[in-house]
Amino acid sequence: MSALTYPEVGATRLGPLPDGYHHLHHRTRVGRGRADLETAGAAVTGWRMHRTSGARVRASAARAGAGVSVRVSLGVGPFRFTAPCRVVWADYEDDRIGFAYGTEVRHPERGEESFVVELADDGTVWFTVMAFSRPAAWYSRLAGPVVPVLQRWYARRLGTTLRRIVTEGRNEPV
Repeated sequence: MSALTYPEVGATRLGPLPDGYHHLHHRTRVGRGRADLETAGAAVTGWRMHRTSGARVRASAARAGAGVSVRVSLGVGPFRFTAPCRVVWADYEDDRIGFAYGTEVRHPERGEESFVVELADDGTVWFTVMAFSRPAAWYSRLAGPVVPVLQRWYARRLGTTLRRIVTEGRNEPV
């Protein structure tokens, strides 16, 4: 994983998030019960959540796993940017499903972002986006305080999208 552009690899898995970066933590309730957890987990780790939210995703595997390379592209026309990443960890546990990817060279930021769904003791399914990042490209440095605002907006969008995927999953014929 030498192509990663930051030394704190894996910090989104157990924390704490490292100093010297902008921190993002966004949590959204997306469902209830094991079936919703499994639907949400498959959408997160199979890239569906990102794609349904409007991102283009090219990955070296159909499902997130440590070492999988991912290129996420966001924007419109000439305002589209591509972010090369590598999955640094993935969890496929009974009550927790998710992964994190870290930034590679030519990514506009430096850091790591995780996407995790968890089944709480009360049966609620939570989706959490956690990240630490700082500018790596001249244009992300120039954008300054706008970048964290866009990151929070995108995290909320992912949560809303995942909740919709889970709700639609309940309505599909079995």
